[in-house]
Amino acid sequence: MFVFENKIRVRYAETDQMGYMYYGNYASYYEVARTEMFRSTGISYKELEENGVMMPVIEMQTKYLQPAKYDDLITIKTTIRELPSVRICFEYELFNESGVLLNTGKTLLVFVDMKKNRPCRAPDIFMDKIKSYFQ
Repeated sequence: MFVFENKIRVRYAETDQMGYMYYGNYASYYEVARTEMFRSTGISYKELEENGVMMPVIEMQTKYLQPAKYDDLITIKTTIRELPSVRICFEYELFNESGVLLNTGKTLLVFVDMKKNRPCRAPDIFMDKIKSYFQ
């Protein structure tokens, strides 16, 4: 299992008239969390794409428990529970500074060979970086 945490502050432009983070912005926070998780392994999304692999989201789930508010410093805990193959599932938990769980979510992505535009196995360059977390 691979777990990664990063922080992001809720910006004014991300909130609604009540000062709550607009619900559609949670997907963007999930993306930031995935990107930073990848970067922490020593490989970036950009490098995967340069190696001919893209990762579109094919499914997303989210559950809103409490609102994130303007200027809150949010901790995003991102977990990969199973070693990826053709698909990779990310789970998210968003906490405010008091440790209150605000939101949970999941995204399912598929590795796609950009030349063939077909699903493919996770590239070795990525698997070499992540497999040690699943032993």
